[in-house]
Amino acid sequence: MRKVTKIVGNNALINMQPKLRVAAYCRVSTASDEQLISLEAQKAHYENYIRSNDEWEYVGLYYDEGITGTKKDVRAGLLSMIADCEDGKIEFIITKSISRFARNTTDCLEMVRKLIGLGVHIYFEKENINTGTMESELMLSILSGLAESESISISENTKWAIQRRFQNGTFKISYPPYGYQNMDGQMIVIPKQAEIVKYIFAEVLSGKGTQKVANDLNQKGIPSKKGGRWTATTIRGILTNEKYTGDVLLQKTYTDSHFNRHTNYGEKNMYLVENHHEAIISHEDFEAVDVVLNQRAKEKGIEKRNSKYQNRYSFSGKIICSECGSTFKRRIHSSGRKYVAWCCSKHIGNITECSMQFIRDEDIKTAFVTMMNKLIYGQKFILRPLLNGLRNQNNVASFRRIEELETKIENNMEQSKMLTGLMAKGYLKPALFNKEKNSLEAERESLLAEKDQLTHSVNGNFAKMEEVDRLLKFATKTKTLTAYEDELFENYVEKIIVFSREEIGFELKCGITLKERLVN
Repeated sequence: MRKVTKIVGNNALINMQPKLRVAAYCRVSTASDEQLISLEAQKAHYENYIRSNDEWEYVGLYYDEGITGTKKDVRAGLLSMIADCEDGKIEFIITKSISRFARNTTDCLEMVRKLIGLGVHIYFEKENINTGTMESELMLSILSGLAESESISISENTKWAIQRRFQNGTFKISYPPYGYQNMDGQMIVIPKQAEIVKYIFAEVLSGKGTQKVANDLNQKGIPSKKGGRWTATTIRGILTNEKYTGDVLLQKTYTDSHFNRHTNYGEKNMYLVENHHEAIISHEDFEAVDVVLNQRAKEKGIEKRNSKYQNRYSFSGKIICSECGSTFKRRIHSSGRKYVAWCCSKHIGNITECSMQFIRDEDIKTAFVTMMNKLIYGQKFILRPLLNGLRNQNNVASFRRIEELETKIENNMEQSKMLTGLMAKGYLKPALFNKEKNSLEAERESLLAEKDQLTHSVNGNFAKMEEVDRLLKFATKTKTLTAYEDELFENYVEKIIVFSREEIGFELKCGITLKERLVN
């Protein structure tokens, strides 16, 4: 009889086997707040997915914001990941799909070949392709080619459909401006918001500046369209939007053959649809405001189609009086020697309405340098705990739901584009096309509304976290500041609040306000 002896395996040796170093790559095509929340959802998904596999070691997640998939050379996250592969830090990569990785066949194959040469393989979730198990590049070549042609085809089909709607005046405004909402495919006036729009136009026509109007609305506690604070830029956007007259100017922007977005300065046809919806502002008031804005722009040396402000200063519009809420204006004082000072605009107009006195430009700059140095030295006690607190807030459930909604919206849009393609080729009757298209649009609006609600619920803390992280990175790698720099101020400060001639507060973009004494 044969004798069989069991040789027990050494589990310790198994546990000593090195884990596969795995990274993930994800991308969103725009840099909007909603897309950045979608990106955060992808981050949460991949980190959880990789860490749940005991045989994998989570290396990190590489991502790009606001970058088109058709261009490899401008995607810093992707290039950084490839560099780490070259350094031997990564052995396996997971990504959602070929179209998210690259929509250009040549670039896709070039990167895959390069990574395989480094011993690094990629798993494309949507197509269920693992480059480590492929016998040839044929399937990948076909799929990446389809991704590239799909990108072009979708773009062309979408352009065709949009152009037709431009021409017949049926183009639907997917994101109505403040004061309107979509209802049954029509732009309907929101009465309370319409009153605010009328107030904005009336105030500017009475002589008030856009920053002053924004400050007044903020003081009254009236939220902007996204629920945040009003700014001069938001006010100017309302004042220059022709939709408030009931008309719509279509194709203000366009996309070229290389997927670049441009403002339309006459390169493409525009379509003016008159009486498209109910007006809030008369054409006469709209044109009068246009004259006022153009005149002020000339006085300040601001040219249209030119983002450079020739006579602007870093503190302009950012110093707020704590007593009356007005902004401070720049003045030259010449008692003794000349120096630059900032004065409350209401105090200048009527000293009895606000008692806040001027503060010196140099004193503000000195206080800013002092405040930044405190952050540099005390970042471990101020910024790091703040960042950890924001990160520990549990948004995982929201991120997962947003990811589910993203997938449903993507599927909905694919069906819609397929319908458009069939219609363009004459395979569908207009009546059936319109019925199916309306059904898909109704479903998409519902999905977008839920996504928008979730996005707004987490967007505030997410934006703050990004700003805190950015400021922390600066404070960590920077030594003592010895002089004021405009760029640093503009990068990290939202506004300055003047409490007195002896004390001001710097409201940082990350959401905290730090007070500093003014040394006279």
